[in-house]
Amino acid sequence: MYMGFLMSEPKSTSCTRLSEVMNISHDSVNRFLLRENYEPKDLFNEAAKLICLTGGTLSVDDTTLDKPYSRHMALVGHFWSGKHHRVVKGLNLITLYYTDMQGIHAPVNYRIYDKSENKTKNDCNGQVKQDRLLGSLS
Repeated sequence: MYMGFLMSEPKSTSCTRLSEVMNISHDSVNRFLLRENYEPKDLFNEAAKLICLTGGTLSVDDTTLDKPYSRHMALVGHFWSGKHHRVVKGLNLITLYYTDMQGIHAPVNYRIYDKSENKTKNDCNGQVKQDRLLGSLS
């Protein structure tokens, strides 16, 4: 249910928004997320139910999730933001999308960019594709 929300929500995918949509408390959503341990393969397994995995197209997107008030949060760095047209403090989320021959598209892999790995974002983009291709799209 949570993965379906993430894939279908056109607005903000936050705990607050999920609590509004599901008519449950924000604290319930927080406790649920702390209890669960989702991985990229879980996203793929949900997306695979919606798309045809033959003859489609892969595309990569990187998004900066603003974290202007974070002080000692892991993976937060300074990244270019297309939204703000400048470098901002935040997380850099790399998402791999698959579009099937009918035009149905869904995210199939993701990674949060970690500057401490000493890789470029292009290296990470390639790794996200390779991980998924070696996993289930091959």
